[in-house]
Order: sequence, then structure tokens, then C-alpha cells
Amino acid sequence: MSLLLHQIVLRQAAKTPSATALGHKDQWLDYQTVSRQICAVAAGLQHLGLMQHERVAIYLPKTFEAVFSFFGATAAGGVMVPVNPVLKAAQVVHILKDCNVRVLITNQARLRQLAEVIGQCHDLRHIIVVDGDGVVADIAGVIDWAGFLQPCTNWQPLPSIDADMAAILYTSGSTGKPKGVVLSHRNMVSGANSVAEYLGNTAQDRLLCVLPFSFDYGFSQLTTAFLCGASCYLLEYLLPGDVIKTVDKQQITGLGLVPPLWVQIAELPWPEGTGDSLRYFTNTGGAMPTTTLNELRQRFRHAAPFMMYGLTEAFRSCFLPPEQVDLRPGSIGKAIPNADVMVINEQGELCGPHEPGELVHRGALVSLGYWNDPERTRERFRPAPCAIAEIPGKELAVWSGDVVRKDDEGYLYFIGRRDDMIKTSGYRVSPTEVEEVVYASGLVAEVAAIAVPHDRLGQAIVLVVVSNTTIDTAALIDHCQQGLPAYMVPLQVKQQSALSRNPNGKIDRKPLLEQYRNLFQLSDTTHE
Repeated sequence: MSLLLHQIVLRQAAKTPSATALGHKDQWLDYQTVSRQICAVAAGLQHLGLMQHERVAIYLPKTFEAVFSFFGATAAGGVMVPVNPVLKAAQVVHILKDCNVRVLITNQARLRQLAEVIGQCHDLRHIIVVDGDGVVADIAGVIDWAGFLQPCTNWQPLPSIDADMAAILYTSGSTGKPKGVVLSHRNMVSGANSVAEYLGNTAQDRLLCVLPFSFDYGFSQLTTAFLCGASCYLLEYLLPGDVIKTVDKQQITGLGLVPPLWVQIAELPWPEGTGDSLRYFTNTGGAMPTTTLNELRQRFRHAAPFMMYGLTEAFRSCFLPPEQVDLRPGSIGKAIPNADVMVINEQGELCGPHEPGELVHRGALVSLGYWNDPERTRERFRPAPCAIAEIPGKELAVWSGDVVRKDDEGYLYFIGRRDDMIKTSGYRVSPTEVEEVVYASGLVAEVAAIAVPHDRLGQAIVLVVVSNTTIDTAALIDHCQQGLPAYMVPLQVKQQSALSRNPNGKIDRKPLLEQYRNLFQLSDTTHE
């Protein structure tokens, strides 16, 4: 049976209405309550006149209202657009404009940050604030949460199929501003089924939601839990120690994080017995240091480690089973259930063992492409190699841009990227987007943002700049902090007299990467 995204929750509420579904701070809600709130949001959106497939942006931290809004948007027939709550006004407005958002659901503090630029979003018709009375200075037409919600009986399910759009997740590309990856209901439900299968999730699990919901694996904590009737606890942590306390207090059984946070957590003191409730822990979004993994395995005495690899365009691609972690250090594993992962050389042929090639993913998790960007969609979404596709030349696969190799038993190992993408703190960052902000400062003549290996961040962002005068590094970093989210702010600035160029006259990053490769001490790592 094919399910739509919101039907995951509604179906579970019909089966186990009184089962615990969602927790936040000191409050827990059962499935019936969550289901009713989702329907109330859906009815509210339909009352505002939301048309099928129109976009609803949710710019909120991890709260009950955020979860209700995600699933309520698709229940209304719309498309949800989770916006990372740490983004600054310029990045948020780009997203709202790029996918023609009709409704924005946010809180008063974040709306005030958008006050000077929200007028640029000409397709935006309604703004809903989840706190306060809906009155925000200098912004007209704001609706408060209580006035927005409508009785569940007013919700009218629309005729939708699992191939319809469900979500647009924004992720950085190698050039320019973030691009929207369009996901269908089928993509998201298939992903939840696949992950729940290899993690062995059951109704007895309690998952901790730490990662942002704008990150595909962050959102997956919700869908995986709801699919099997488990519960989720929402955490907006201030310090890594908050994660430790919450795992213990809420008796969390499943914890998924990215390497920089795992590194910090592994270095903190854990009271004896804390973490004993964990049944498994997962890593994605980059390389986990081997020393960190070993420390976590010692502390989480009853927890199985799952090392995973994925990309937003196909959600998850591979995982390394816990029993293989010691046998295959550094491996990203094999394909997850209901996915086919190949290694393809430059001639479009399947690679043999130990031959480097591009990772290509096909199956139900391959997304619909990039929003309103047919050129980039054609670049990344191409027919699977005819030798193995069921319908030669017809089925589309996603070409990851990641270079990998496989061993004699078919286990995959990450080698590197084909493009200049930066992978830091679990995020993909476009060097061009960072450079645009730096140029706007007026402090540099030329700049190249590069990725330098870093034992905590995976890769750190370093600026290599050219200027006729000595650069005021503090002023430049301060400018970046004003215009970029924290994870995109460069860690260091290096000044040179000139930047090397390729035969086409473009800045050549390769010599810079080699020059500054050892800028930070890098420990041994095992890839995601």
C-alpha cells in the first residue's frame, strides 16, 4: 500500500491513538493529539486558499508547531519547505523567492529578522506566527496561530498520489545559492521504510531529534519513528552536554548526529550508566574520527553503531552494518534496502573492485530533481547505465559527484568529490555563496573559499584573499558573521599577492588546497 507523507501519522493514530508520539520540554503528546493538530493545520491552510502543490515554508526551531506544520502542509495538498532556523535573512528570502512560497509559518523573533526584506517575496500571501497575538511591527497581515487553526472537520483530503511533490529541501551546490531538491511522497515514505528496516525500529523506540528538520536525516527521525509507532523527543540544544542529559532523562533508544557533534560529545564526561538506554547510534554527514567512534562504543555499552552515507538528492544510499565496523574500517557499506548503488567510470561502465568511479544511485529514493532548474537537473539526474537498468535509457539515477571504490566483497569506500563542494559540520556549503558575501564587504579584490581538512569539522572553510592593503581579518570575519549562518563562517583568512588561474582564466583552487592542506591537524578518520 502506497502512503502519502502525512498518512504515516494519521494511520498510526488510527491504530494506537493513546500511544506516545511527540515530546518537547516537559510535555508529551499522543498520536491522536498530533493527528488532530495536523488536520487542524491542513484545514487552516485550505481555509486560506492554499492550492494543490503550492509551497508552505516552516521557519521554526524544533517545536510541536513545526511538526504539525510539516505534515499539515502535505495534508492540505501543499508542499512543505523546512527552513533551517539558523539561516540569516538573506538566505531565508532566497528560499522563499526561489520556490514561490505562498504561506510562511514562523515565530515573532524570526519574523522580525526578516522585516526589512520580506517585502521582496512577491508570491507570499500569508504569514502565520506561532507565538504572540500575530501583531508584528511594520509587517501587515500577520495571523496568529490560534486564529489560523480550523476545526479538523473542515479538512478536505485532496486526490493525491505518491508521485506528487511532498517537500523541497534546500542544499548547497558547487556554485551559486542553495538549490531546492524536490522530494515526492514516495521518496520520503520509501526512505522511512528503508531506514526503519535496517535499524530495526519498533514502537518501543524513542528517538532524539537533534539535527535540523531542513536536513534530510533530521527530518527522517520523525518519519522513521511515526512509521512504526515510536516516539520522538524534540531538542533545541544550547550545549553538547544538553544532548547527554536528554538521552538519560528521556531514556532515548536511538540517536543520530553528525561528526562535529559526536566529537564534542565523546570528549565530555558521561555519568556512569548514562546512555545505557541507547539501542543504536548513527553517523552521517561526514567522516567520524576513529578515536571518537571507539570512545562512543565504549560508553554506549548496549548500542550498535551504524555508519551511513547519503545525499539529499537520494536521501540515504549506503550503510555499514555494526558487525562490519571492525572488519572494514573506513567503509561506507553497501546499499540500503530498496536502493541500488553503482560505481561508474568515465566511460559509463561498471567499475571493477578497487577501481575509482562515481557513485550512482537508482531506485525509489531518487528525488524528482531540482526546483525550477532543468539544467542542473539534467546534469545530476541521468539515465542509469543501460547494462543494468531494467528499462534501458528510461530510468533516471542520481549521479552523486562523489568518487568511491568498492572492495572484493562490494563494500564501498569514499575517496573524494569531483567538484569544489565544502562539507563542514555536516552541511554542504557552496564556496561561491561564501565568496559572494565576502566580495560584498568591499574589503578584498579577489577571494577563494576552500575546504581544509579539520579533525572536528570534517572540513574547515578558509578564505584565501587578495587585496592592495593589509586585510582587516577581524572586520572581514565580522562581516561574514552578519551575513552567513555560523556553519558557513570561515575559520581563517590567508592573504596572498595573487591567486593561481586555470587556462580559462578562472581561479584554480587545486594549488590552494594543496598549499593549505596541513593548516589544521587532522586525526585518523573513518568515513560516514
